[in-house]
Amino acid sequence: MRNFLNSFSQQLSSVPLQCLFYLNGVYYCFYFLATLLMIIYKSQVLSYPDNKLALDLALLFIMAILEVIRLYLGARGNLTEEEVPVGVSLVLEVGSILLSVYFLAWQTYVLRADLIIGAILLALYVMEGVLKIIAIAAFAR
Repeated sequence: MRNFLNSFSQQLSSVPLQCLFYLNGVYYCFYFLATLLMIIYKSQVLSYPDNKLALDLALLFIMAILEVIRLYLGARGNLTEEEVPVGVSLVLEVGSILLSVYFLAWQTYVLRADLIIGAILLALYVMEGVLKIIAIAAFAR
């Protein structure tokens, strides 16, 4: 019985981080669809330059691929209590943050809805980044 209880006290994986990975995955699906629909809307209603439209769409799909890899590595590293996958996920998060800032401030046309959903995504990234740093510190002990 004592060995059974000791195995629980040595668990280092972070439950809040795992919940945040799930929440971020669900929210990113919403973010991707909303941003895609807003780009389509802006291209129909506003005079969207073709080269900028292609750039925005390409960056959105690159961000989606990056997000899938980032979430997979982070969740896997957290569950297996390994520093390297969580660290790689943290590095990839920097790229996701830069792309999120692009869609928040630097894309061709920025709507108020872009600002709202982008700010929420950035807040999730910050919370996840802090928990990843704490998890990496716990795993390294």
